[in-house]
Amino acid sequence: MTKSPRFMQIKTYLLDKIESKTWPVGRRIPTEAELCEQFSVSRMTVNKAVRDLVNEGLLERTPRLGTFVCQRKAESPLMDIRNIADEIKERGQLHHSEVLSLKAIKAPEDVAMRLGIMLGGDVYKSEIIHFADNTPLQLEVRWVNPNYAPDYLAQDFTDKTPNQYLVDNCPLSAIEHTVEAIMPNEMIAQRLDIPLEQPCLLLHRRTWSGDQLISAALLYHPANRYKLSARTSL
Repeated sequence: MTKSPRFMQIKTYLLDKIESKTWPVGRRIPTEAELCEQFSVSRMTVNKAVRDLVNEGLLERTPRLGTFVCQRKAESPLMDIRNIADEIKERGQLHHSEVLSLKAIKAPEDVAMRLGIMLGGDVYKSEIIHFADNTPLQLEVRWVNPNYAPDYLAQDFTDKTPNQYLVDNCPLSAIEHTVEAIMPNEMIAQRLDIPLEQPCLLLHRRTWSGDQLISAALLYHPANRYKLSARTSL
């Protein structure tokens, strides 16, 4: 049987240590020099094994300090809408949510533009934090047109996410996504339990049912815990 390349053997060794939690999140792994000596290989071979795991989100290099085991980033498809509760559960984690606010408001200018309604029109607004294993993963700020989801304020969003409620009651026909990297303000940082210097990914989302614009949302994620992906066929 042909042996796997040396860098793959080193990568497998490192991966086994991580997945078995012999090396927990936050643990510094051996230096490249130490791994070179352990496996009797060149620095280039070790570097490729470590670099692969960094690219896969399992290790994180910190200048002058070393390479550390990190929490694998959550991932969502950019070209689709997935229920965040389902995504978290599929990764073997526990989901729960904290409803910060759920109320009717008069649409200010920015919200009226997002939803395509008259300034000062009635809008339902919700603010919810979604957790993965008790760690905040997403701050969801959502505005909903009450004409198409009249029972929105009566829902228990600790039991069912707004996404699931809207998909069940307003079948999705189109989505619009825009993504940007931002630095959080004090409120966002506090709700996501991150320092002010920790970047965030902000996903702007609008959804339609038929030809009706139903919902607009701002979805904030800690950049070190979350990533978005897209795949298309040519």
